[in-house]
Order: sequence, then C-alpha cells, then structure tokens
Amino acid sequence: MRRWVGVVCLWLFALPALAEVYTYVDAQGTRVFTDQPRSGNAKQVPITPGNRMSANPTNTAQRVATKKAEEKPLFRYDMLRVLVPEPDASVRSNAGELIVSVTNEPPLQRGHRYRLLLDGQPTADPAPSPVFALSNIDRGSHYLAVEILDEQGRIVERTANQPFHMLRISLAQKRQVKPCTLTDYGQRPECPLANKPEEEKVGIFSFF
Repeated sequence: MRRWVGVVCLWLFALPALAEVYTYVDAQGTRVFTDQPRSGNAKQVPITPGNRMSANPTNTAQRVATKKAEEKPLFRYDMLRVLVPEPDASVRSNAGELIVSVTNEPPLQRGHRYRLLLDGQPTADPAPSPVFALSNIDRGSHYLAVEILDEQGRIVERTANQPFHMLRISLAQKRQVKPCTLTDYGQRPECPLANKPEEEKVGIFSFF
C-alpha cells in the first residue's frame, strides 16, 4: 500500500502544473489516476499549487540587496568647501608644495571619503582625511575642487573649481639674485654646465 501511495505521489508531481487529474476504480477494483476524463465514476482530483523556490537563492538575495542599496537616497551635506588655500590665493613655494584642507557640515559620515581634484584630475585615492599634501605643482594658475564619495563610490557632494596661483622662482630669477661663477656651472641647477663660458686662454706672449 505504501509503495502504491508513493508511486501515485511521484506521478502527480510529474504532471504539468496546470494539468487536471482524474481518478476512478476499474473492473478489478484498482484505483487508477489519469489526466483523461472518463464518463461514469471518474472524479477530478483537486491539486493544490506547490511552493516554488529559485534555483539560485543566493544570487537572488544578492540582487535584492544590491537593488536596495542602489535605491538608498544620497546623503546630503549642508556645506563643503576648500578651507586652505583661500580662493584666488597666491602660494609662493620654490618646490611647488601646497597643503590643502577642506571642511564640511555635518561631519563626514561613516564610509564616506574625500577626493581632491587638481585641474580636474584626482591627486590621490579617496581617503577620510580632510588634509592633502601636494608637491611639484607647476608655476602658474590652477584650480582645486573636492568631492565626497559614499561607500558605493557615488559622488555625494562636490565644490566648484577654486583658483589659486603657484609662484616659483625661475632659474633666470635665481641667476639674477646670485649670478653664476665659473665654479657654479654644473653644481647649481640654475647654472647648467652647457652654459659655462669658455675660459680665457693665456698665451706665452701675454706676459711681454
């Protein structure tokens, strides 16, 4: 009897989801199940829909989590600006060095990072520190901007481009301050060896 019930259950699950099942007792007294209706004592068997699961529930959960994260609204800061240097400031540094600091309100949120842009290009990877040290900046005018990125790398806030001017003494200016001597050529950057003047030749007849 148990074997008969098991075979019937397997047969029922093997039927298409929307198929109709009928049952009747044949002349030998055996109960028969079929998907074909019969006249007489055949009765339709009610079938309740089975539960369905995804073939890959892990990926489904990941997609749902990713979708929820993408739908999370961006956090907005009331204020974000470059604190140092001030707008249109002139910075005097022979090595082209500059310290940049930024400020924002409210404080930086967990998982958020700063990214500093010099002339539209990132100066380093995003980091939680609001202080940046730059070096070897070319002489002339430049623009600074700072961005705040969230944990997903989305730009939460960005400042406008803020100009500043880097002042570096040129080699010609250094030579004006301290003229080159013969021993300076090849030793001081502003006194290249290629520009060293030829030494005057002393002839034997110059003493007469």
